[in-house]
Amino acid sequence: QVQLVESGGGLVQAGGSLRLSCTASGTTFSIDAIDWYRQAPGKQRELVASMTNSGNTNYLESVKGRFTIARTNAQNTVYLQMNSLEPEDTAVYYCSTYIPHRRYWGQGTQVTVSS
Repeated sequence: QVQLVESGGGLVQAGGSLRLSCTASGTTFSIDAIDWYRQAPGKQRELVASMTNSGNTNYLESVKGRFTIARTNAQNTVYLQMNSLEPEDTAVYYCSTYIPHRRYWGQGTQVTVSS
C-alpha cells in the first residue's frame, strides 16, 4: 500500500509560479516512477509529467520548458515546479504511481491561474 499526499496548489496570476509537492508513504520501495496528472473541468485527466527512479523524465508537450519535475528519494517527495503559468493550466493536479497491479492517486490539489 502506498499513500500519496499533494500540497502547494492555489490561485496565481498568469505568468506566475507555483510549486506542488507530493509525499509518498507506505511501501515506497515499490515505487519506480511518480507521475503528475491534471484534470480541468469537463476534460479528461491528462499526464503532465513523470519521473523514474533513474531520473528519466517525460512532459506533456504544452508544459515543456515551463514545468520541471524533481524528486528526493530520501524524503520520498516529488515536486512539480510550474513557471509561466497560463489560464489553460487551471486544473486539479494529482500525483500518482503504478505498482503492479494498481494505480495509486493522491487526493489532488487545485491550481487556478487567473488571466
